[in-house]
Amino acid sequence: MLLPCLLLGCAGLVSCGAPPESAPSAARSLVWGPGLETDVVLPARFFFIQAVDAAGRNLTASPGEKTFEVKIASPTEQFARIWIQVLDRRDGSFLVRYRMYASYTDLHVSVLLKDEHVAKSPFILPGPVYHEGCDCPQPSGPAWESSMRCPASFPQIERDLAVYPRVDPDRNAREIPQRFGQRQSLCHYTVKDNKVYIKTLGEHVGFRIFMDALLLSLTRKVHVPDVEFFVNLGDWPLEKRQPSERLHPIFSWCGSNQTWDIVMPTYDLTESVLETMGRQVSLVSLDMMSVQSNTGLPWDQKNATAFWRGRDSRKERLELVKLARAHPDMVDAAFTNFFFFKHDEGLYGPLVKHVSFFDFFKYKYQINVDGTVAAYRLPYLLAGDSVVLKQDSGYYEHFYNEMKPWTHYIPVRADLGDLLEKIQWARDHDEEVKKIGVAGQQFARNHLMGDSIFCYYYKLFEKYAELQVSEPKVRSGMALVEQPNDDLFPCSCQRRTVSISIGSPFLQGYTKHTAALRCLVAVNAPCPA
Repeated sequence: MLLPCLLLGCAGLVSCGAPPESAPSAARSLVWGPGLETDVVLPARFFFIQAVDAAGRNLTASPGEKTFEVKIASPTEQFARIWIQVLDRRDGSFLVRYRMYASYTDLHVSVLLKDEHVAKSPFILPGPVYHEGCDCPQPSGPAWESSMRCPASFPQIERDLAVYPRVDPDRNAREIPQRFGQRQSLCHYTVKDNKVYIKTLGEHVGFRIFMDALLLSLTRKVHVPDVEFFVNLGDWPLEKRQPSERLHPIFSWCGSNQTWDIVMPTYDLTESVLETMGRQVSLVSLDMMSVQSNTGLPWDQKNATAFWRGRDSRKERLELVKLARAHPDMVDAAFTNFFFFKHDEGLYGPLVKHVSFFDFFKYKYQINVDGTVAAYRLPYLLAGDSVVLKQDSGYYEHFYNEMKPWTHYIPVRADLGDLLEKIQWARDHDEEVKKIGVAGQQFARNHLMGDSIFCYYYKLFEKYAELQVSEPKVRSGMALVEQPNDDLFPCSCQRRTVSISIGSPFLQGYTKHTAALRCLVAVNAPCPA
């Protein structure tokens, strides 16, 4: 029987899938990722292990969740406060994440297979290695972007900012509060000299905690350009697409085909990045890493039914539940909460108990239907080992336009009128659908992890700041958003101010090196010469 072959790395080597009984080799297995680099500071650092057998073939099934052991130590510290988790992705690869609760002079990362070092282990991270709470920003934005391997641009940012060829902070500071401040809940932010200032507008401003936390985390990592902007704290985007000379740039967590708002990663995805391993929780916490090790049964053992759970926040969801009752052999959909259509609870109830999100992946087909706006669960559905049936939508998140229907998901009409047809097609084309699910999963792994989210925010602020025609100001009524104190484990910042031009030999060489690393992560990434 011929085994599937995969392109490995930039050397053009081809590795065929290993037989199920193959055992991983310490010498041939691969270890790579941003968590092995000193300057990639994240709330939870991470890297990858690919199990490879002695013949150089990738394992495509789990060799056992306890196969690899990871130890992280600092030679200058007797005890290192580092929480480590090795997550089995059940496809022959592992995701290793660790959260540092202090900064260290150096770190030694050992990856072991039966007490034998794997690949080039131990990996040495020369210090200082800063933890998430350390306020020690990289003074050079280009150097930070290079170390993070940020892309040169994000198409959604370019698309959003094309509407605003110039940004006048003084005009916006006068007019936006007058237009939106009475009826909506907004935050007016200024980042000045890498410090964050805020003034809230409106009654319901509790969601500022997500944006405050993101800005404080980002400014601890890199010097953010001086920038002044308004964030919409509500669900719905605000600036309507209609002829007007009064267009105002509003940052929102969701965009729509009827508005011109500038889209950021959702507060849900942002918080999951900031809080990964931040609380003393088990693997059942919902974040982009935990999902990857909780993808349920192997594909062939999953239930070939389309699955959905949620609340009644859109009429199409009512229709979905009605459809499930008429076709229980094809759709399993039910409400866990009624709020918007409580008078219809008798028609669409009874309510069912909440289901662990990871139990969704007992099913091959995941239905994604809009709620009040875009359904913010989509990143987690993509990261699982199922395929997404995505409703056509007038709402979008920051990454939607990068996905392709029939490549990363199966499209469904907005009114769900072809849902049964698409489910039947999926059942009749199982191998093709499995490939779509894998492509969606790979998209999530490559574009929706913590490093990508920080890159997106930084690039958004950087490009927006370039459009400003006057100096951002700390306005009357603004208050400083203070960095949290870390009295128990303070860090000593040893960075020096550097000036590196984008065309410098240092950055060109560094970018070429990191591009080679990136090509190991994604099979389809172009390899540098």
